[in-house]
Formats: sequence, C-alpha cells, structure tokens
Amino acid sequence: MSAGPALAVDNIWQFDPALDKIYKLILNLQTEQAYTELRQLKNVNEYHKLYLQSFLETADMLITEDEKRFDKINEGFKERIDIISKAPETAETLFLKAELNLQRGFNLLNLGQELNAVLAIRQAYQSTQECIKKYPNFIPIKKTYGVIQVMVGSVPDKYQWFMSLLGMKGSVKVGQKHLEELRLSKSSLSQEANILFFTIKGFINQQYGEAAKGFQESLLKEPDSRLLHFLAINMLMKDSQSEEALKLMTSLDSKPQGLSMDYIEYLRAEALMERGDYNLAILSYQKFLKNYKSQSYRKDSYYKIGLSYYISGNLVNAQKNFDIAKKTGKASSDPDKYAAAMLEESVLPNVKILKARFYTDGGYYKEAKEVLKTITPADLPNSKDATEFYYRKGRLSHKTHELSAAKLFYQQTIDMTGTQPWYFAPNAALQLGYISQAQGDLASAKKYYEKALSYKRYEYKNGIDSKAKSALESLKN
Repeated sequence: MSAGPALAVDNIWQFDPALDKIYKLILNLQTEQAYTELRQLKNVNEYHKLYLQSFLETADMLITEDEKRFDKINEGFKERIDIISKAPETAETLFLKAELNLQRGFNLLNLGQELNAVLAIRQAYQSTQECIKKYPNFIPIKKTYGVIQVMVGSVPDKYQWFMSLLGMKGSVKVGQKHLEELRLSKSSLSQEANILFFTIKGFINQQYGEAAKGFQESLLKEPDSRLLHFLAINMLMKDSQSEEALKLMTSLDSKPQGLSMDYIEYLRAEALMERGDYNLAILSYQKFLKNYKSQSYRKDSYYKIGLSYYISGNLVNAQKNFDIAKKTGKASSDPDKYAAAMLEESVLPNVKILKARFYTDGGYYKEAKEVLKTITPADLPNSKDATEFYYRKGRLSHKTHELSAAKLFYQQTIDMTGTQPWYFAPNAALQLGYISQAQGDLASAKKYYEKALSYKRYEYKNGIDSKAKSALESLKN
C-alpha cells in the first residue's frame, strides 16, 4: 500500500462483499483460507484490506502462540504503521495507527514482552485520543478506544503510577459504553465489538453467566462460528457450567476446518477433571501437551495429570508427573503460577478437598456437597487444610445461592488465613464484596474490595486485584 492518494473517508466502515467474506473467515478462525483470499484481492479499499491483514495475523498469533513466526509478523506490523504514518492524516489513518499498535501490543503481551507491549499500547492510546478529539463522528475508533479504556481501567492500583507516568487513564465503564455503541451500529466492526463486549463482561466484570448467554445467543445466529464456540466454552467453564461446555466442545469437534484450537483440549481436560473423569482428563491433558506450541499451561497440565493419578490412588505416576511439572514450562499464567507454588509444598493436597474443589468449579454441586459431608476434623491435620475446608464450603454455598452461609464461611476463611500467603482470604474478601454489592450494601462492598486489594504476595494476585479494582470502579457509577 502506498502513502497516497488519500481515500474518501468512510465514517462507518462497511466492508464490500469480498472483504466481508474474509472478515467472517477470520472470525471463524479459518485463517489459511483468509490468507489465500486476501492475497488474491484487487481493487478494494486499501485501508479496509490493511486492517483485515493485521487482524488476521493477530487472531492467528493469539490462538497459536507460535513464537517462531512472531518476528516476521512483527516486522510486517512495523512496516504498515510506518506507511500509515507517512500518509495524509485522516480519521482512518489515525484509527489504523491506533489499531495496529494495539494489535501489536496484544501480540507482544501474549509472548511475555511486557515493556515493548506497553510502549506499543501507549502509542495506540495517543493516536486514539487524537482521533476521538479530531474526528468524534468516526465510528470505528470506538473499538480501539473502548478496548484501551477497559485495559487501562482494570490495571491494579499498584501499577497505576506507571499508567500515570505514561499519561494513560482508563475506565472500564467508559470502554464498555463505546463498545456497546459500536456493537449496535451498522459498521462491519460491530461483530468484533459484540465479541469484545461480552468478553469484557465475563473476564473483567466477572459476569460470566451473562457473557455465556450473550455468546450462546450469538451462536444461534452464527451456529458455525468456531470463535463464538471457543468464547462460549470459556465463559461456561468460568460460570461453573462444565457439562454445557463439554457439549459445545463436541459441537466444535464437528467443525475442524480452520486454525487448530489445541487450547480447547486443555479446557476439555479441565472439565473432565471437574466431572471426576480422571482417566479421560489425563488423556486430554496429554493430547494438549503433544500439540500445543506455547510454553503456557504446560506446567499446570503435568501438575493436573499428577493430581488425577493422585486422586485415583496411583502415587507412583502422580509423583512422576509432579517431577516433570517442576522442570517444565514457565510460571507466567495464573494456573502455571499456582501449580509452581503447589509443587513447592512439602505436603500433598487433601484428596477430599481437591474433589470438592473440582466438583464445585464444574457445577457438580450435589457431588461437592456429598464429599464435604464426609470430611471430619481428622481429615484436616494442618491449618491450611482447615482454612481451605471453610473456603470450599463458602464457595459451594455461594454458588448454590445460600448467601447467609456463604458470608459466614467466607469470614471464617479470612479470620483463619491471617497473614498466610494463601489466595483463600483475598478471594473470600472479593466474593463478600460481590455479595454485599448485590444486596445493596455498598459501604461493606467497598470495604471488602479494598481488603482483597490489601493482601500481598500470593497465587492469583494479579487476577484478584484486577477484579477488585474493576468492582471498586463500578461502585463509583
């Protein structure tokens, strides 16, 4: 693409039929076909084509996490950004500068290059602010602006000084408002905005049930969409609906065309483990480990294989996989961090509590209740097990809407944890905040969210801090 001449500005952005077909292929994760058709395109809007080329590469990288291809893709991004920077300024060039830097930032962040990612996102932020100010009627910028507002707005307080230093301010609510406006517009990008809107509703706002419902309703309109399947499965798992997630995985298995979705095998293993099908879970973890290119989730997968053998009474294979887990992968994702911490423990986990945890996480509440009933004081030989027992009772009571009991168990968890570096108390405080907010007791909600943020080093801290900060922001509105 050359730097000129300037194209007539399309304030809405509606792709022509050929580009729209490619856009749908990308959203369906049929990347190879999308690459082929994009290369063959002629006489189309060059800005639209450039956007789709970058979006295609980003979708490809985020799903495959193929580090070997990143250098080439990154160079392509930098070349495109340079070309756009030299073109006459329009709403579209500012939008593309912002969007390409944001996508590049996502790719860098996903591969652990945090500093370069932050610098790219800062450039995106600056271009977005300029575009919004100069061209307020340009609809597509609502996508980039909305995403950045949510990202910066959900950064934990301890990093806000860094955001301020970079001159970036954000708000989850403002970001969602812009995505909602784009979602309801006639822009071709409304499809992406719909996906982002419900993804944020789940992962940032913790409204997993609403997010799952949103994706399931979208699937009724686009039943062949592999990306919608993927996201719905993620939200269902987070909402303790593993049985429904497994059904969607079976549906996804019948749609093998397009990008390999090896991460689904990890989620299948998780769901099977939650259901208590430990042998099948082991097979799925092993299949995931064989095919997944990234180092993420490898440590956790070997740890979970070990736990599956351990729960089943096979201590030899359990220890063998625990030993492999210690030497495998990297502790960057929250599950890998937790696995690394647990592997340092001198005592193996309590089998009954483990079962109760997995059953509860998967939505198998009857089974979880039965296991918890069998636990006696003799089964809880140390303070960590005793604390987790009350935490698990709190989680089960909360998920089965027995809120009075949940509040008591969560408070007991906090009291028993004290200053120990366990995630039970921070998450119990977060959950007490959610309950208080839902019941209209905003003062107590604020107190509990702040308490959740007050805990120092423990597994899952980044995730819990982000949720607590987002919840605190919601109290201001």
